[in-house]
Amino acid sequence: MQKISLDALARELLEKAASSGGGHTAHTVVGGHELALRQTLIAMVAGSALAEHDSPGEATLFVVRGRVRLTAGDNSWEPRTG
Repeated sequence: MQKISLDALARELLEKAASSGGGHTAHTVVGGHELALRQTLIAMVAGSALAEHDSPGEATLFVVRGRVRLTAGDNSWEPRTG
């Protein structure tokens, strides 16, 4: 089993996001006993955005560092670190 520090990975991805044209980057970590658990870490610099998109099924969001604004239809909220 490979152990990964999400905090360290977040720092690495944020550095990449800062130098990318779109201002964001992502990495999916796959784990669990049956390799069925998928966690996608998305790093975004201030002012960047992801376009509206469909997401199959349910999802959980955890903010590792900073804050983000989520918008779905007329609803909007800003989760912060933790």
